[in-house]
Amino acid sequence: MAGANREPGETTRPTWTFLTNHGHVLVCIATDPGVRGRDIAARVGITERAAQAIIADLVGEGYVTRTRIGRRNHYEIDPDRPLRHPVEQPHNIGELLQLVAGLDTPRRRRATAS
Repeated sequence: MAGANREPGETTRPTWTFLTNHGHVLVCIATDPGVRGRDIAARVGITERAAQAIIADLVGEGYVTRTRIGRRNHYEIDPDRPLRHPVEQPHNIGELLQLVAGLDTPRRRRATAS
């Protein structure tokens, strides 16, 4: 029986989760748009370098916009971007964040041609 040798109240990391590290990083950014990479890494349980690589992936694909404010980064999520896997594509990032983090992400203002 897994965990039979644990002390009462002791927790262990699960061997797998329903979200990828990309999903975990996205939730961290959604809950704290000014979060530092080292804090994301600590919360997700990955290295700071891995957190920065994931942020770069999310920025590169347009899921997150990074803006430098002073010495810190501020992140904004595009909630209208679709999830990437074909099974999940009918849904968007905003729906995922609402479900997983209880967040109602603001809709990004779309630039319109005048």
